[in-house]
Amino acid sequence: MSKVIYEGWMVRYGRRKIGRSFIHMRYFVLETRVLAYYKRKPQGNMVPIKTLFIDGNCRVEDRGLKIHNGHMVYVLCVYNKKDKYHRIMMAAFNIQEALIWKEKIESVIDQQHDLNTANGNMVHASFMAKAGINPDRNASSSDRESLASAEEEEENNRSLMRRTTIGNGPPESVLDWTREGDSVLSNQSTSDQVFSRKHWRLVRCQNGLRIFEELSEADYLPRSCSRAMKAVGVVEATCEAIFELVMCMDGTRFEWDCSFQYGSLVEEVDGHTAILYHRLQLGWFSMFVWPRDLCYVRYWRRNDDGSYVVLFRSREHPNCGPQPGFVRAHIESGGFKFSPLKSRNGRTRTQVQHLMQIDLKGWGVGYFPSFQQHCLLQMLNSVAGLREWFSQTDETHTVPSIPVMMSIASDSVSSKKGRRSEDNSTQSVPLDQLHSAGGNSVLLDEESDEDEDYQSPEPEDEVGRLQVYNALICSDEDPLDQLDLSCFSGNLRRDDRENSRDCWRIPDGNNFKVRSKTFCYNKTKIPAGKPLMELVAVDWFKDVKRIDHVARRRGCAVQVASEKGLFTFVINVQVPASNHYSMVFYFVSKPLVPGSLLQHFVDGDDEFRNSRFKLIPSVPKGSWIVRQSVGSTPCLLGKAVDCSYIRGPKYLEIDIDIGSSTVANGVLGLVFGVITTLVVDMAFLIQVRTFSLCPS
Repeated sequence: MSKVIYEGWMVRYGRRKIGRSFIHMRYFVLETRVLAYYKRKPQGNMVPIKTLFIDGNCRVEDRGLKIHNGHMVYVLCVYNKKDKYHRIMMAAFNIQEALIWKEKIESVIDQQHDLNTANGNMVHASFMAKAGINPDRNASSSDRESLASAEEEEENNRSLMRRTTIGNGPPESVLDWTREGDSVLSNQSTSDQVFSRKHWRLVRCQNGLRIFEELSEADYLPRSCSRAMKAVGVVEATCEAIFELVMCMDGTRFEWDCSFQYGSLVEEVDGHTAILYHRLQLGWFSMFVWPRDLCYVRYWRRNDDGSYVVLFRSREHPNCGPQPGFVRAHIESGGFKFSPLKSRNGRTRTQVQHLMQIDLKGWGVGYFPSFQQHCLLQMLNSVAGLREWFSQTDETHTVPSIPVMMSIASDSVSSKKGRRSEDNSTQSVPLDQLHSAGGNSVLLDEESDEDEDYQSPEPEDEVGRLQVYNALICSDEDPLDQLDLSCFSGNLRRDDRENSRDCWRIPDGNNFKVRSKTFCYNKTKIPAGKPLMELVAVDWFKDVKRIDHVARRRGCAVQVASEKGLFTFVINVQVPASNHYSMVFYFVSKPLVPGSLLQHFVDGDDEFRNSRFKLIPSVPKGSWIVRQSVGSTPCLLGKAVDCSYIRGPKYLEIDIDIGSSTVANGVLGLVFGVITTLVVDMAFLIQVRTFSLCPS
């Protein structure tokens, strides 16, 4: 029996295909070669629910903080880079436990990598000895350099992987004030960040805190903004414990933050970025001065030295408009930084920095200068509240939580969005119910929407059947050049000019990467090149009900192509809203080649189609939040949303119901609320799973 490296109860996290998350308590066991989990602590020869063999190709990916029914969990994804489809998603209710598991799994991966490297070197040396080759004499200097550089690159890659901070870089609109004066680490240009170099002046000491005010070399600040101020103090607790407490927006916050009245989650962008709604309790002549509220982006990360960074910056959101009785304040820059200090007398210590630069807006700011300073100092005093909270509280584990915003949307938001938000919001489930979950829990699908699956090569009979298609796409004569496209038209015009609006055009295929012939060995991708089918027309429809089977409409591009003996591939993207919209793409080609992959897809069953129909999105022009939401990762549409396939005499129509996925619905709501113009490039392709059929 293999040696057990680490074991314990963890949360198995996943998402259903409709986008809703689920969690189950499972017992995880890490051995020298295997990671597995069980429904209960294993005894005897109990068979695990799922196993993952650990080797040097495995990776531990940080998925950040996810919120399920108000509970925050820290998610890790363990997978083999040669088979990302087979993976294990595990999570913990506290970040300390997640970090322990991450370090343990990475140490096992390193051991397996070192073992494989040593075995490979032994085999190579044995081969060289048998061949009578002296590498020092016969190998050229360039060969030795390339060998050394490859080894160094592999070692550097391993060390870089360990040094990578938890979390991607902050969004473009969020100022990372924790990297001031460090031009090497800063990933933000000085033209975009006016506070690239800061100096601070101590203005007072109160409640055991040092209060600093920013001194800028030049007056870049708008007149409506006050100077940034920060409070610095020491808290006797770990960085992880303070971080978890600050991330909470529940009743616990009333015990250490005197400026907090109410907070909720508006939108979860990803595991490290979220949009929050926050009401302030400022307590300054409340009879005359209206209370303030905030809607802001919160981004967090963990640095290599064990410190944590939480950044704030205000932004607008369609589901969080101005509220009656409140003045919407604006955070120019703000957040926390928790840095570990050396322990003293056996007590763990952490330096806490809290920075705020906020414009409270309203008439009171201009007439009462003391109002701004009073409110800002009250917010900074939360550092003293953290210190006192930990000094007076036993180290008992509490699950971090945050309420989900239910009905905070402004009047401009439709009632339908309000009902959807209310339906998706549920009460928090106690932990004892999670731990006492019975053995009848259903194990659901592990895959998430953004993952790209790849399976081992399929049987040779299919390879032989589909090689005709490979020869077709490699031929010199392009059948698309012979098509007369002047007879096709849609109600959305084509315009190839760069600054045109309300139109469509064909993007360069080389902007998209598809699987190469060596993908199954080294995961390399190549530019897509010319498309197999030609996009000839685009329609944009609006109706009170969902629009299905558009190919049967008289006079559409499908019927024109059919009269000319051409085959049409119709993609109907159905967008839900108060009215239903459909964007329809018509792709045409010569009649299908028997035995080709396209013919196999058109005449195959829905299960085969769902496993092959893929979308590669790209947002060349759009705000950072749109690019964060849409991304550029390939997605198997049949596994992310509901797809209906309609096979006609000379066409195949695919109706893609965006409304069937709450994730896609959320992205649409987010995108529609923050942009007025948007350029989206989309590449539709049929995924291949055998090397002889590559590229896709």
